[in-house]
Amino acid sequence: LLPWLDGMMDADEAYFKEHGEPLFSSHMIDLSEEEVDWNIETTAKYLKRAAPMKQWLEMEIGITGGEEDGVNNEDVDNNSLYTQPEDIPHIYTTLKKISPYFSIAAGFGNVHGVYKPGNVKLHPELLEKHQKYVKDQESLKEDKPVFLVFHGGSGSSKKEYLDAISYGVVKVNLDTDLQYAYLTGIRDYVLNKKDYIAAQVGNPDGEDKPNKKYFDPRVWVREGEKTMSARVAEALVDFNTAGQI
Repeated sequence: LLPWLDGMMDADEAYFKEHGEPLFSSHMIDLSEEEVDWNIETTAKYLKRAAPMKQWLEMEIGITGGEEDGVNNEDVDNNSLYTQPEDIPHIYTTLKKISPYFSIAAGFGNVHGVYKPGNVKLHPELLEKHQKYVKDQESLKEDKPVFLVFHGGSGSSKKEYLDAISYGVVKVNLDTDLQYAYLTGIRDYVLNKKDYIAAQVGNPDGEDKPNKKYFDPRVWVREGEKTMSARVAEALVDFNTAGQI
């Protein structure tokens, strides 16, 4: 992970030197399976590089369950899915001294993927406690001083989204739902046009009829884009962000 991030930030710094802005507006660093102090110290080192460019850095504390990109956390201890309250002030005070441009993906039972209702127990109310803890520890005026991130958002209820957002979540990850939405458009197209894509020539309209216009990837890929776009629009309504910039 870190060599990849090093390479991207090298490119950011080179681009910033020439254009006055980084190549990437933000990066996400996930060291959540590492020891907490090392996670925070390492994140701080990268934030120091990002700070002169006013570049955003998202870090993760607390493991997200489930499976994603070949990393399987389906069997981790449930307690690992919940960020400890004392970790958030530690992160906040360490990073705030460096730059205000950071967010924290704190675990509150999050799981990658979609599972049978009842199998995933989210507790977004823990985020409110994190905010209050930081406010009290730092004697701050703001009720929600920490920018929080909701990992593993797919399959969550609208209430869970809105509760989390009300506690200071500024970003929701929605990968699995969008993957499935993309599939549905392509799946339905293939099922509806199966007699027109079984061969390059020959379909219900005639044995000599060409089928290129049906199996052209630009046609069926577009169907996936349509259904995925519709799912994004639905999510924006759920997150109370539709029509906003």
